[in-house]
Amino acid sequence: MRALTPLDVIRVPAPRPDETYTHRCFDRVVKFTGLKQLLGTADYSKAGDRHAGLAAESDTARESARAILSDLTLQHLYDHPLTDNDGRVDSVMRVSYDIDLGIFGEIAGMTFGEFKDHLLRSGGAEIKRVTRGLTAVMAAAVAKLCDVHELIAIPRKINVPSTARTSLGAPGTLSSRLQPNHPTDDLRGITLLCYWGLSLGSGDQLIGVNPAIDTVDSVSRVLHRLDAIRRQTGAPTQICVLSHIKTQMASLERGAPVEILFQSLAGTENTNLHEFDITVDLLDRGYRLMQERGPLKDIAPQCMYFETGQGSEFTYGRHNGIDMTTCEALCYGLARRYDPFMVNNVTGFIGPETHLDGMEMIIANLQDHFMGKLLGCPMGMGSCYTLHSDITLEAQQMVTEMLTAAGANYFMDVALNTDRMLAYFDTSAHDNQTLREVHNKRPGAEYLEWGLSRGIFAYDEHRNVVRGPTWGNPRQFCASDEEFDELWSSTPAMYGLDSAGPRPANAVSRETRLNQEVGREAIHSELRIDDLNRVVEFRSIVTGATSKESHLSSPSRGAQLSAESAASLSAEDHTVQILVSDGLSSEAVHHNIPDLLPVLLDGLAGRGISVGRPLLAQYGRVKLAEPIAERLGAQVVVHLIGERPGGDAQASRSLSAYILYRLTDPNAQQAAAAFNGNPQIRCEYTVISNIYGGGLPPAEAAAVILEKVGDILEHRAAGNRLESLVKG
Repeated sequence: MRALTPLDVIRVPAPRPDETYTHRCFDRVVKFTGLKQLLGTADYSKAGDRHAGLAAESDTARESARAILSDLTLQHLYDHPLTDNDGRVDSVMRVSYDIDLGIFGEIAGMTFGEFKDHLLRSGGAEIKRVTRGLTAVMAAAVAKLCDVHELIAIPRKINVPSTARTSLGAPGTLSSRLQPNHPTDDLRGITLLCYWGLSLGSGDQLIGVNPAIDTVDSVSRVLHRLDAIRRQTGAPTQICVLSHIKTQMASLERGAPVEILFQSLAGTENTNLHEFDITVDLLDRGYRLMQERGPLKDIAPQCMYFETGQGSEFTYGRHNGIDMTTCEALCYGLARRYDPFMVNNVTGFIGPETHLDGMEMIIANLQDHFMGKLLGCPMGMGSCYTLHSDITLEAQQMVTEMLTAAGANYFMDVALNTDRMLAYFDTSAHDNQTLREVHNKRPGAEYLEWGLSRGIFAYDEHRNVVRGPTWGNPRQFCASDEEFDELWSSTPAMYGLDSAGPRPANAVSRETRLNQEVGREAIHSELRIDDLNRVVEFRSIVTGATSKESHLSSPSRGAQLSAESAASLSAEDHTVQILVSDGLSSEAVHHNIPDLLPVLLDGLAGRGISVGRPLLAQYGRVKLAEPIAERLGAQVVVHLIGERPGGDAQASRSLSAYILYRLTDPNAQQAAAAFNGNPQIRCEYTVISNIYGGGLPPAEAAAVILEKVGDILEHRAAGNRLESLVKG
């Protein structure tokens, strides 16, 4: 087991006042106040940094900032730790300073320009050695000085292998994480997507499901099914369900096969604590639990899986004035504390408020891979996009070619690029095989041997690995045609199994792309308020977003009430308030509310639960529920909101219910603070997602929401804490 350095033992210099950095550019003098402004200005311009006021105002300003940064020493950044908004070095920054001080002493006097040149001149062994002396902010600073060729050339020289049941990241290999997500966690659909991915040579890194339902029972059920698939097929891999770390730890305690422990990370303590419900102490406990009780504890020391991606800190308004690239580097500084088995970057997952278009996504992906490798993380890349951004499949394909050249350990396998639960678009098994063939890569050694034995892979006359006779045929894992047909009928967004070489056949691609574009159109649809008022008589309210464009580009506006609407709402004597808003799909509202809302209202009345007149908000975001709860004094707000479209055209109608519980009871607040490690917590959320005809039907969803509201009021808790109480 790796020894985890106690936080209070890690040496961090005391924060210093901001310095002014000056650069003469011909007849002009450019000034920057503090490292945060300098680092933000030195970066490529991206939407999140522009919204935060951190991006360069001009290309000249950017190059001036880079010139200053090039002349600063590594010691200077070491001596000036970045602080939170209260002037404090937070726990994530502190972990980043857990470095080899002897190696740092060798390089501390180098300027960043000199250090970048040293990386370009050195081989992989020397790069891996000296980077043990880097803090995360130093890695971000180097990334801001690199052009595209350098962002590829340097990490290409660094191999960061990892080992669980399989050995991965060796030179000449390209692995994949098989992600068989299903909108309702239907085990039949998950099984088919596993079979198809395995038949396409995918999954040597991991088979990992993002669950639609984050409860111990549901997560355990999926884990047992994945374990059964692994054993039945004989595929040498490992399994994971990407639920909250607390849910996985509870599942492990109850005997579920949690082989790899997952958690999403952010680069600031405030984001981790208030939005992700994690602390460094909780991650430490999860790591120790896996080392002591994990199913692979006697097989492999690497058992942690982290997911990151530029922009979450800005999106939640908890970035502490630090730019997105630097926050992302801090995620890798935190991840390396645990010697992880894998780290996956999903920059592009959030949307246009962080990365507006394909160029911003491409640059960010290259930077993230560069920084992760530099900080010793086994980097996989989920080069992804959402339909409400200006990013396309072509931009995604461009960056995967570049990342493969840069030495990425693995990519995702989301069947036909379409995530059926999370409603975004990622790489597929077809992409992985194409990249292997273009760049002469192989899967991991143990998995390759298994694939050869099943005919999924074969050797040609030159001992090159090629597609075998059973490649792309998931039927090989089924006992009968009837079993296969049942699995197929349970899986949405399946447009055919035909392939042309390593690619989907043209007919399959055309139907896939057409469904995507129908979904993209739904993003830009508008609420038809008159139609909704025929369902129930709503009270209309207005958010801080005044147009579709402002709504998509700045989520904080949709989470706020306009001054006029705020003034119109005052405390009411109702326990529950229902809020309906378009979110990212008005079509989801129109297709589900007529069947869902009357049933929900009748159910609440039948239970004697007082409910206010429903509210309707155009251009609303999830956290609009919070000012609503405060203004109206409701204990619970059921926020029915359109999710971002994904999957097939029907999935553009997907609705979610975010059920907010307001912690006004002192005992409940104290219990929540103790459970979450957050003394400032004011509300908890339970989420029910994928409400639509192809997921959880709206009438059934009303019953599920009603049951959850009852549980919340009975136990005075929501989210993970509620689940622990209900199952306790």
